[in-house]
Amino acid sequence: MNDATATAAPAPAAPESPTAATLHRMRRHKGFMIGAGILAVMVLVGLLAPLLAPHDPYLQSLAKRRIPPIWHAWFYGSPRATTLHLLGTDQLGRDYLSRMLYGARISLAIGLSTALISAVIGTALGMLAGYFRGHVDAVVSFLISARLCVPLILVALTVVALVGSSLMTLILVLGLLLWDRFAVITRTATMQLANADFVLASRAAGSSWLRILASEIFPNLANAWIVVLTLEMANAIVIEAALSFLGLGVQAPLPSWGLMLAEGRNDMFFNPWIIAIPGAALFALVLAINLLGDGLRDVTAPEGRGGALA
Repeated sequence: MNDATATAAPAPAAPESPTAATLHRMRRHKGFMIGAGILAVMVLVGLLAPLLAPHDPYLQSLAKRRIPPIWHAWFYGSPRATTLHLLGTDQLGRDYLSRMLYGARISLAIGLSTALISAVIGTALGMLAGYFRGHVDAVVSFLISARLCVPLILVALTVVALVGSSLMTLILVLGLLLWDRFAVITRTATMQLANADFVLASRAAGSSWLRILASEIFPNLANAWIVVLTLEMANAIVIEAALSFLGLGVQAPLPSWGLMLAEGRNDMFFNPWIIAIPGAALFALVLAINLLGDGLRDVTAPEGRGGALA
């Protein structure tokens, strides 16, 4: 009787796949979700800027100079604030909201392009140094040391001043200067993987060194590579804003957030919102990218970081 009424023991749960486990950790990581959410909004804003912008970001009207944002009508009773220009206008009468939307495009494009150029250079050098070692490692280590001895901002300022400032020049200069972190991390990781069993097996099977680097070692560097990519992307955005603020970055009339800070610095004491708005946008973008990078580091290598997962 007991055997007939006994209930079957529940079947053991199927093991969670690595992809599902990573996605689960991502959903639990507050920093990652906040960073990913803010960055997703920024990317959508940049992509949809032509549809979202209420005005032409380059259209000037001296009759509409320095119209304050709409909240000046709510809190201060400003008669000039209007819903036609929700974030006001700049010193040339250009709609600030439209320029902010288009400025997201430029900041994201500079950050991503610069980080990708740096990643290609640094990853190639680091993998070659870590795999071949010896003289190759010595040469690459010398290049890394030489790069770390060079003041980044000073070199960027000098090159841009000599060559001329343009969007493409800025991307190339920063891309050629920010590769050292990729090289250091890739070199160390490649040294650890070079003697792994799967690499030795591929070498014994007659695979070329290029095939081993591309198909065996690089896929195992992807997690660290993506984390460094996000950090360098944020670094490039900050440096671009600094160069634009100094007048050697993106040139007018392009709506760069750094350039908007430079254009509004003369009015910062009388109209602080002129620099507060692009400054807040830069802060939010860099914060989101850093949170995303830290979150990726935690969810892809969560050992010893249990406190980071809420």
